[in-house]
Amino acid sequence: MRRIVSVMTIGFLTASPAFSGAIENACMQSDRRQVSAALCACIQDVADQRLSSGDQKEAAKFFEDPQLAQETRMSDNPSKERFWERYKDWTEAATKSCG
Repeated sequence: MRRIVSVMTIGFLTASPAFSGAIENACMQSDRRQVSAALCACIQDVADQRLSSGDQKEAAKFFEDPQLAQETRMSDNPSKERFWERYKDWTEAATKSCG
């Protein structure tokens, strides 16, 4: 039993950096001037508190394609409208926490 726990602990410790989320990855890959590991980690932390993993994947697309954000915001689709409200709440919280 100890061996299993030790292997699991070692696996967790060595794999930890790979656990960054969709938002953090998209942020780090973006070409924005103010990108930093600390900023991207902070907005990911807020996303983890405010957005589902599906919402995070959708929001991450906006880093690469800002036009998609505009299209989502302007959509008459009820599910996109609900997503946009959650996204807006997240961006406001991230701005307060990470800005």
